[in-house]
Amino acid sequence: MPRKPAKPCSYPGCPEVTNERYCSKHQKEVESKYDKTSRPFKKLYNSRWYKLRKQFLLKHPLCEECKREGIVTAAEVVDHIIPHKGNEELFWDESNWQSLCKSCHDRKTAKEDGRWEKKGRVYAYDFK
Repeated sequence: MPRKPAKPCSYPGCPEVTNERYCSKHQKEVESKYDKTSRPFKKLYNSRWYKLRKQFLLKHPLCEECKREGIVTAAEVVDHIIPHKGNEELFWDESNWQSLCKSCHDRKTAKEDGRWEKKGRVYAYDFK
């Protein structure tokens, strides 16, 4: 079966051609930048967190937000009520955890991150 023709590397100014998005040199660079910036607290989650999370969800199987609304929804995520932002004491404090469904967790996280305030500005055009 024929392969797609190689295309230029997506890294600005790179003359190399590749079958992927980036050439092998720039792929490593892009991945290392992504890892450093996207999940700065990754080490906390790559620990005993998964075992504790599973135990917590077994004890608290319903979404707390939905329960407040009178809706019964299975919880999928253990959320930190007060965002820990790398504070290990706050991260491991079980009294700072709550069970949420993915929808409620994503909504809460978007509000905390300020993504909702930015929503209207991202695609705003100035036609002056």
